[in-house]
Amino acid sequence: MPPGFDDDALLEGELARRGAEAERVPWDADTDWDAFDAVVIRTTWDYARRRDEFLRWADRIDGRLHNGPDLVRWNSDKRYLADLERAGVPVVETAFLEPETPMPVLSGEVVVKPNVSAGGRDTGRFGPAHSEEAAELVRRIHASGRIAMVQPYQASVDAEGETAVVFIGGEPSHALLKNAVLRPDEVAPVREDWVGAAEAMYDPELVVAGAAADDELELARRVVAHLAARFGHRPLYARVDLVRDPEDRARVLELEAIEPNLYFDEAPGAVHRLAEAILEVASAETPGAGAG
Repeated sequence: MPPGFDDDALLEGELARRGAEAERVPWDADTDWDAFDAVVIRTTWDYARRRDEFLRWADRIDGRLHNGPDLVRWNSDKRYLADLERAGVPVVETAFLEPETPMPVLSGEVVVKPNVSAGGRDTGRFGPAHSEEAAELVRRIHASGRIAMVQPYQASVDAEGETAVVFIGGEPSHALLKNAVLRPDEVAPVREDWVGAAEAMYDPELVVAGAAADDELELARRVVAHLAARFGHRPLYARVDLVRDPEDRARVLELEAIEPNLYFDEAPGAVHRLAEAILEVASAETPGAGAG
């Protein structure tokens, strides 16, 4: 994990202080998953590179996994944005380009990314003079067997950043301000380590404590309510990333419900809330038990 990232250690310590036995185990480890009352996904930042394998693992854990395998499968493909839009949730306008789809004429500044990815990998921002570089990234994404997404770049990100609203136990926990990750007219440089995230993701000042406007908080609540209705339960945790469009309306950029960084260092009380939520779901599944 990136240097300085200590959310997992903080959570493990908080669970221990509450009398629970907690262990950090790689998702692909040869371990007895049945020995745990609850399995909570945290920093599985390699899942997008091994999505099929990861989803098979999630299905095996089934009811003890948080978030659950159905939500994980749905959220692991960014075409969930189209589902949210059909449900009436305002999202950033997105064109999904299948490999056989002719390349559209690009206008304005756009973002190109794959439908399955994490950490800003294979993602670029391009102005009109660099449409060929954008088209080349689309071709690379298609060659990898994935679908390419094209979105208008939201200029508000440069001026105001993104607002991220973190939910724990289905309720808002804290808000974050995320600065711009993508620089103009390039594919985001990626660090060659086990995480393989965009270089900007390692900036310790990329994300700081923030505040959500009323309309942003309302929109984030709508997203989490949709998840509860769609999957039959509230997610244990989720992060809703929002931007403002040219008309200053809040829109969903991404929903992170698999392994979002929750930035406990920017919201110290959040680790306590997540520990409580984990113990609640673990005891509900195994009466009188702790959490593993």
